[in-house]
Amino acid sequence: MSNKIGEKFQITSFGSSHGTAVGAIVDGCPANLELSVEDIQKELDKRKPGTSSVTTPRKESDEVKILSGIFEGKTDGTPITGVVFNKNQHSKDYSMFKDTPRPSHGDYGWMTKYGNYDYNGGGRGSGRVTIGHVIGGAVAKKLLETQNIEVISHVTQIGDIKAEQHPYDEIKNNIEMNPVRCADLEAAKEMEELIVAKKQEGDSVGGIVETIAINIPAGLGEPVFERLDGDLARILMNIGAVKGVEIGLGFDVANKSASEINDEYYIENNTVKTKTNNSGGIIGGMSNGMPIISRIAVKPTPSISKCQDSINLEKMENKKIEIKGRHDPCICPRVTVVAESSTAIILADHMIRSGFINPSNLNE
Repeated sequence: MSNKIGEKFQITSFGSSHGTAVGAIVDGCPANLELSVEDIQKELDKRKPGTSSVTTPRKESDEVKILSGIFEGKTDGTPITGVVFNKNQHSKDYSMFKDTPRPSHGDYGWMTKYGNYDYNGGGRGSGRVTIGHVIGGAVAKKLLETQNIEVISHVTQIGDIKAEQHPYDEIKNNIEMNPVRCADLEAAKEMEELIVAKKQEGDSVGGIVETIAINIPAGLGEPVFERLDGDLARILMNIGAVKGVEIGLGFDVANKSASEINDEYYIENNTVKTKTNNSGGIIGGMSNGMPIISRIAVKPTPSISKCQDSINLEKMENKKIEIKGRHDPCICPRVTVVAESSTAIILADHMIRSGFINPSNLNE
């Protein structure tokens, strides 16, 4: 089973939804990065459950403990280990799924591949393991800050409700003003109402999350394999609820001509720029200095209380199920920080690989 990602800046994720703890080991972070528990905690607070009407009612403080890698307020070049202990598991809610896979979950694949499967809350396959992504992403974001690089994610669509586009600074400000983390405040109200309505119906709804990274130098990534867009797509697609990834215009390029979407160059203040950014900041597998923009399609939470068809694998017969427990009626608001973290991890890795960040000592 693969539980790590990255080449120079590497994240190893561990733990399960209803186990003792979840967390991550961050290996390859240079020494002398100023880093505190608070830096990591503030990121985890963005994804913790039970914070609003649009999230699961499961109450977890998600308080991180740092076991290694920081000395006197700075990284020391050794692996950084962050752990969050689970405190509010309701494993009894999942006992009925021992032999009955939940529709649109990974249960059947786990049962078939591994045999010994922790079905409580989805075990290792639960969205709760993205705590490891966020721990790694918090370190990556601090590392990127030393190069003036920012990464931010926001919700652009829930169901059929689409947000209007806003400038970067407004996005950064507005997403903190509503539980949906949408920059369009009017659309955010409608989105929240839709999510709450689906929750009351015992159903859920999906949406789209966009991530923007600014101040990226040109030249990150490789031209064939290990392309920057390929690595970004890989880590974003590895987020459990994601069913599609776009960079720049994405699938819209299919109905355009080159003359409509080619990003033409110009020079401003001795800096190379493009008149448009339809490529989302990546051309030929490498960054071109423009903002990197990606979007992910997030499916509706498959755990719903409506009656659904499934099977009993022990008896090999059809079965009706109703899923109990505490689940998000929409995953998108909490996925924003996971997408943000995942993007930061890949950018930090490529910044080190391309020589923009010293791999050993930030003071060098």
